[in-house]
Amino acid sequence: MTDTGTPLSRVEPEAVGMSSARLGRIVTALNTAVEAGQLPGAVIAIARHGQLVFHEAVGYLGPDRSTPMPRDALFAIASMTKPITGVAGLMLWEEGRLGLADPVERFLPALGNRRVAVLNERVRSGPGPIETMPADRSITVLDLMRHTSGLTYGGRGTTAVHALYPASSNAAGATLTTAEFLQRLAAAPLLYQPSTVWDYGLSIDVIGLIVEALSGQTLGAFLEDRLFRPLGMTDTSFQVAPDQAPRLARCLPNDPDTGEAQSVPDRAQALRFECGGGGLASTALDYLRFAQMLLAGGALGDTRILGRKTVEAMRTDRMTPDIENHIAALDPNSDGYGFGLTVAVRSQASTLMGSPGEFYWNGAYGTLWWADPVEDLAVVFMAQVPGLQRRRFRPIVNALVYQALIG
Repeated sequence: MTDTGTPLSRVEPEAVGMSSARLGRIVTALNTAVEAGQLPGAVIAIARHGQLVFHEAVGYLGPDRSTPMPRDALFAIASMTKPITGVAGLMLWEEGRLGLADPVERFLPALGNRRVAVLNERVRSGPGPIETMPADRSITVLDLMRHTSGLTYGGRGTTAVHALYPASSNAAGATLTTAEFLQRLAAAPLLYQPSTVWDYGLSIDVIGLIVEALSGQTLGAFLEDRLFRPLGMTDTSFQVAPDQAPRLARCLPNDPDTGEAQSVPDRAQALRFECGGGGLASTALDYLRFAQMLLAGGALGDTRILGRKTVEAMRTDRMTPDIENHIAALDPNSDGYGFGLTVAVRSQASTLMGSPGEFYWNGAYGTLWWADPVEDLAVVFMAQVPGLQRRRFRPIVNALVYQALIG
């Protein structure tokens, strides 16, 4: 196996243009949030110029405060699974086994010959009935990669169409087999014509099924062989082993903003199918290895996962003027961002600090990562904060990291 020990070696922040004192503000701010009851604890890892400059844990593993948060805590990363599944698909693109313009039915025949809902008032208000029209064209791999397929999340709307879809990737993976999932998608009309609207949904789960169909492996086995083991991501999987389950971070029982009950899936429990849109558990340092690989153009040290131009294609904004961009509706902190292949890409000025070309994605349970090619900076923030207060931490962590840059 290729040596992966050299990348992300720990160095003093000042050696790569960051301030130790200013980085210390991250711990202070997050400890304040822990004491205020906004989250149980968190882990953050930062790399600059390919070296690890910060890897700290604050707070506790769970709400009972019985165990201090360890730096190798395991987190349900929800939609941070999506870029990993995207990389699996890009590996097959590099091998000539799929192309971005390929129709989905080439790999999954059940998803061909689609119908699209007519969004009249009765459909929008919920009761239906649903009238449909033929899709103008097939869903393509590009549509799936950039969320313009017309496939949606049932939990992200109240129309009669949304009611036909699984609520989320996690709900699909926990309750449906692969065959049942495909059956549900095949039976439901698309919410929009392909390639017309950016709408967050089950598209990347379908990419995962394409990877399985082409490789003959489960998604988890493919990722283990082709990505996790080569990168040294020893703690990333769709199911946490029983002896490692005590490392799983847990959330507060109630949302501190609304008081509503909240939970995070137990990733020690097996999924019914390995959903590429949201099923993985990982650690901050594991995910930093993945982020650094993309930041470095597809390689971590001597281990190459993707070609340089493939990564460039991944982080190219593909939101053309004729596509309705709903990214900011999903996350108000995403003003100024377009979308590439399974990652959001900064294309304009934003309320957040950063640089043009920065790319990122986050998870519904409170995890976040981004990579800034201009600053040669990669950041992973792990917390189990499934309520809307998770949005509070993205601008906080963003400012705390960038203010520590001094050179």
